Amino acid sequence: MDSNKFSALKGDDSDVSDEEETKTDKDVNKLLPLPTQKVECPEGEHRLQYNYSLWFSRKTPGKTNQSYDQHLKHVITFPSVERFWAYYSHLVRPSDLSGHSDYHLFKESIRPMWEDDANKEGGKWIVRLKKGLASRCWENLIVAMLGEQFMVGDEICGAVISLRYQEDILSLWNRTACDNVVTSRIRDTLKRVLNLPLNTVMEYKTHNDSLRDKSSYRNTDVFIR
Repeated sequence: MDSNKFSALKGDDSDVSDEEETKTDKDVNKLLPLPTQKVECPEGEHRLQYNYSLWFSRKTPGKTNQSYDQHLKHVITFPSVERFWAYYSHLVRPSDLSGHSDYHLFKESIRPMWEDDANKEGGKWIVRLKKGLASRCWENLIVAMLGEQFMVGDEICGAVISLRYQEDILSLWNRTACDNVVTSRIRDTLKRVLNLPLNTVMEYKTHNDSLRDKSSYRNTDVFIR
């Protein structure tokens, strides 16, 4: 889709104060509906195959006693192409987020957590990005996901873009880690969607491994050159 369909808010990608981080969180939360409300597709709009929910998380400096789900905020659930672009156009682009932040885009009934019933037997493909590539790669990935380009039935659970100080990390989650045919098809489609070089090395990590080592991305070394 044409990137001119959105006009992202601009920001500084350097370290920010707690006051500035709180302001950014409030900007994101302006779009918060009740997570339990039923989302209907407006008449005349193009319904997506699944409703999707956008989540946002930010690790607040100095607050080490908060659990993962305390950082996680539901932003919006949308049922159609038009609703997606309407909300997306008001979000800060990933490359303009500061600090330790994440966007999570998952099917409506799936929480972006390893322990969720839809995720617990699955895993994710991981690609580490040099700074400056996050916004383009994230948009290419989520448009492909919403458009059902991966052709693996209901295997796709969601996608995450993780903004870090030295690099950014893109991951695509699926339900069944032990199905090599499915995970290989997802990998190949992901390479095409992101226009990765043929020799790009990607890592697949199961959520069971993440639960064991308490890390989403530890022991990976995958870069787009």
